[in-house]
Amino acid sequence: MTHLQGSPGEIHELARYEVRAEALEQCVAAIHEFVAYVRANEPGALRYEVWQDEKHPTRFTHIFVWKDEEANRIHGESPAVQKFAGILYPNCLAPVEFVTYRQIDANATFRRV
Repeated sequence: MTHLQGSPGEIHELARYEVRAEALEQCVAAIHEFVAYVRANEPGALRYEVWQDEKHPTRFTHIFVWKDEEANRIHGESPAVQKFAGILYPNCLAPVEFVTYRQIDANATFRRV
């Protein structure tokens, strides 16, 4: 039996948070700007998705897969992270929760761009 587990060295993470309702528009705009930066400048970000909760639109989950520790480090030290965090963090109801996961199986691999 084949299991789809991703490549060795990849880092799989989630970030979850909720923003104040009055800051929702500003935070969504910041998300779009931030993801555009990641898409254009971080080839080591194999996957970077942001999901908004349908029932609670102020709640978000970011899903990311980094090629390796170096890609994660480059991302974390980018000026775009500081800019995004400067907008997001003051508008969060609680600190952002970051969780690292180990992929054990999937129904398909994601397309690497």
